[in-house]
Amino acid sequence: MPHATMIRDPIGSDEALSLLGREAVSFMDGPANSNRSPDMPERAYGIPFLGVAAGDDGYWDSITQVAGERHWRPLEAFAKAFPDSGAQARDLSVVVIVCPQTDRTMADHKAAVGFPSERWIRSRFFHDLIVGELCDHLAGYLNALGYMAMVPDHLADFATYPHPRFQIASTWSHRHAAFAAGQGTFGLCDALITKVGKAHRLGTVIVNRRFRPSPRPYTEPYEYCLYFAKGGCKKCLPRCPVGALSEAGHDKTLCGGFLNSTTPIINGRFPDLEGAYGCGLCQANVPCATRIPGPLAAKRAG
Repeated sequence: MPHATMIRDPIGSDEALSLLGREAVSFMDGPANSNRSPDMPERAYGIPFLGVAAGDDGYWDSITQVAGERHWRPLEAFAKAFPDSGAQARDLSVVVIVCPQTDRTMADHKAAVGFPSERWIRSRFFHDLIVGELCDHLAGYLNALGYMAMVPDHLADFATYPHPRFQIASTWSHRHAAFAAGQGTFGLCDALITKVGKAHRLGTVIVNRRFRPSPRPYTEPYEYCLYFAKGGCKKCLPRCPVGALSEAGHDKTLCGGFLNSTTPIINGRFPDLEGAYGCGLCQANVPCATRIPGPLAAKRAG
């Protein structure tokens, strides 16, 4: 591969990460990034960008204190894929990929009330395929250069589990990884507010290569949310069709029930989307949909 020499630059090389970012953009410019629509075939996601957290960042211990010991630290996940690597946490980088929704999807979804727009449903349904393939591609790209790279949520024992505070948690959280990588903070509806807002999908690759960690320009987990910062806004609350959002946060049981109820309706409207579900209305027509809200934008994600 022509990039091999450059990507093996010394630790801290911004050019190395830039090359990986270009590979992500190139992949998403290809046929995999499609909404598979028979009537309006187009890109499912916009231009991706990357962030990095160090494998030995102290935030990983903070996550386990909140989400429980079942949530993996980067080294735990990495060792499941490469049990004989001998890697230490300090050897690893966690690369987070942010894939924004497109302008067309956001325009449709902003106008949607009570039920998700078709473009949103399609990007949601094909998310695992598109973003999952992107992460596998980047891991393969790094593997071909002689590194060991893996995708934590593609491990066989990746799982979700009941949690007393969050109702449902998982053994790896892309959103928490993105927070660690300086890409954004959480909102009242649980979504991560990034420099392109909270309407996006995330992926993660862990590699035994030390990239320069992205700056983390915030200290609090909800710093970019207008409600937590200023006590106002709450515009995501009325967007929810079933009242799953409140000042207490996100009721995942109510939310999940509505998501399940959308499947037969979607199947009836779009026969090619058998088994699909979706909502995401709280991520559109709100101040943080496509950006960090204006009064808080001075503290931007990297």
